[in-house]
Amino acid sequence: EIGQLFRSRMLVGIFIAQYCITSITWFFMTWFPIYLVKERGFDILQAGFVAAIPALCGLVGGVSSGFISDQLLKKTGSLSLARKTPITIGLLLSSSIVLCNYADSAWLVVALMSVAFFGKGFGSLGWTVVADTAPKELIGTTGGVFNAFGNTAGIITPVVIGYILQSTGSFEGALIYVGAHGLLAVLSYWLIVGKITRVELNSAS
Repeated sequence: EIGQLFRSRMLVGIFIAQYCITSITWFFMTWFPIYLVKERGFDILQAGFVAAIPALCGLVGGVSSGFISDQLLKKTGSLSLARKTPITIGLLLSSSIVLCNYADSAWLVVALMSVAFFGKGFGSLGWTVVADTAPKELIGTTGGVFNAFGNTAGIITPVVIGYILQSTGSFEGALIYVGAHGLLAVLSYWLIVGKITRVELNSAS
């Protein structure tokens, strides 16, 4: 059954994008507070409060994108446009995390991180797209594979960022790594996923 899913280029693109999006999430969940303390001079208590700000922005982004996507669908009738527009805008915003490498003010960094996490939330329509595209016979399996790709990012991303920090002694490379995942997710949706439509399984499979 899983093999049938990987024969769909569209679903493979969605899975890759989910890996990229979840990589951004795991940076915030694991390394962001450490970044605030080690790189930006916050104490641990401050970092705890400050780290909640981008998370709240991500919550707002996630809720608002659903409403906007549904409104676009009503106005245009195009599933691809309604889903890809918020995803593209959101993930491009998430890539603004790289600008933190050029920010002198600690609070400007928090603002940029908030924009990036808002964008990550705004672009996180993956489960909606899965509901739009999964073969009716394999909805559960498709969701499981989709979730597995995300969980894989949860394993790999903290380790890779730790390796970058150990090798360079700086978060600059780590932020580039995280920001690049937003761009890769956008490219995956436009170059691999293509038109968003329901996958029909070959009855002979």
